[in-house]
Amino acid sequence: MNIIEGNKYAPGKKFAIVISRFNDFIGSSLLEGAVDELKRTGGVSDDDITVVYVPGAVELPLAAKRIAMKKQFDAIIALGVIIRGGTPHFDLVANESNKGLATVSMDYDIPVAFGVLTTESIEQAIERAGTKMGNKGGEAALGALEMVNVLEQI
Repeated sequence: MNIIEGNKYAPGKKFAIVISRFNDFIGSSLLEGAVDELKRTGGVSDDDITVVYVPGAVELPLAAKRIAMKKQFDAIIALGVIIRGGTPHFDLVANESNKGLATVSMDYDIPVAFGVLTTESIEQAIERAGTKMGNKGGEAALGALEMVNVLEQI
């Protein structure tokens, strides 16, 4: 039996983080968590991390697509914060962002880690950006690190 399993150490690999500015007071914590995991766990240097800011979650897929098209990165980490409001806008933004990022991953054969929070409240978002629910930005980075190594072995 052959088992392919990736570790989370990836020095020399290049990562792009595309992050939404909307709800940046929470998104900035996701970014800190992602960068920390890439450097601390993955052994990735500052020179191998590129951060791209976009206005909102709907713009994440297009920026990720342009990044993927350049073929200069081993993985993309998408970060953002979508908080439910009183209209169906939340569902549209969350669905289109998720679908678009998944399409980029499949079309360009590159891991796109989904670190976009979709929460019911600001409190839930804060909990997932570094307090009692952990840091989902860091978790997305860990997934990207592992996928880079899994794909390299396949």
